[in-house]
Amino acid sequence: MGFAKFIFNKVLGWNISGGFDTSIKKSVIIVVPHTSWHDFYIGVFTRRILNVEINYVAKRELFDSPFGWYFKWMGGAALDRTPGQNKVEAIAEVFKDKEEFRLALAPEGTRKKVLTWKTGFYFIALKAQVPIIPVSFDYKTKTVTIHPAFSPTGNIEKDLPILRKYFEGVVGKVPEYS
Repeated sequence: MGFAKFIFNKVLGWNISGGFDTSIKKSVIIVVPHTSWHDFYIGVFTRRILNVEINYVAKRELFDSPFGWYFKWMGGAALDRTPGQNKVEAIAEVFKDKEEFRLALAPEGTRKKVLTWKTGFYFIALKAQVPIIPVSFDYKTKTVTIHPAFSPTGNIEKDLPILRKYFEGVVGKVPEYS
């Protein structure tokens, strides 16, 4: 962990503000803005430094490949993406099988600029009955901020503006996509 912290803080110049409440074993983590592939290693460093397991879902076929062990080791959970399935239901089911599962998602759904978020993360949290933890990667200040857990009420029109406020003024790696 010391080496990762040295690289993250001293070489790359990044800092972490806030932290994960380790008593919350299951959650949906929304990471905003997602504008570059660089977000991946910023997230990996953050996870390593904080020593918190953070997960993701990916197509099942990745876990059968010669590198399947790597995807599992990196916190991946296999998802059957057969057409016609309800992805929200399928992902919410993953939570049931795990003692600890913090699912990281980018609500933008792409690294390009979007005006509205995809809402799957919200419905996954509702279905799995877990909180949403907003996390911002601000490349302007080189700060990863972990915000307090938010419990969705079921009123998405009321909840989304509250969640979006956490990301006001945050600048992604590609500022024009923020």
